[in-house]
Amino acid sequence: MSNKEGLIIWFTGLSGAGKSTLAEALAPELRERGLRVEILDGDEVRTNLSKGLGFSKEDRDTNIRRIGYVARLLARNGAIAITAAISPYREIRDEIREAAEGEGIPFVEVYAKCSISTLADRDVKGLYRKALVGEIKNFTGISDPYEPPINPEIVVETDKETVSQSLDRIIDYLTEVLEFAREALANVAG
Repeated sequence: MSNKEGLIIWFTGLSGAGKSTLAEALAPELRERGLRVEILDGDEVRTNLSKGLGFSKEDRDTNIRRIGYVARLLARNGAIAITAAISPYREIRDEIREAAEGEGIPFVEVYAKCSISTLADRDVKGLYRKALVGEIKNFTGISDPYEPPINPEIVVETDKETVSQSLDRIIDYLTEVLEFAREALANVAG
């Protein structure tokens, strides 16, 4: 089965919260059901589409708007666009949601929630520890803001759930809410 209409699954959360891990786990599950899926990973987009942008608020907003634009193009053409970028500012995420929904594209926001202490423990490069003691400036969630979503469709607590548990919750939501995906996803969670 291939979907006739696309959608955007927008993962947001702090660095190391599991956005890319969940996106990479979700994509093959959807592809197995004949759905067209593309992942727009924040790091890859920065390298290939947003090279030269820094980490000022303006540059971060530009990067996220670019991801949103490409996600809408993919969804308009029947793909499921999965994004995995910190996307720290609620206003820009809401702007992207509004643009997608204005085109009739379903937008599913998934908040990968994780405590700073767990993120610091997971961080093999030690960036969180450096940011916490002031060695790294403008670090999202420490010295630069991260605005959690107010009403995301799904919250996965990646410091309390396994990847499999979070993935099951995401697939359950997609199966229950998105009519066109129901048949294709019916057996994924099982």
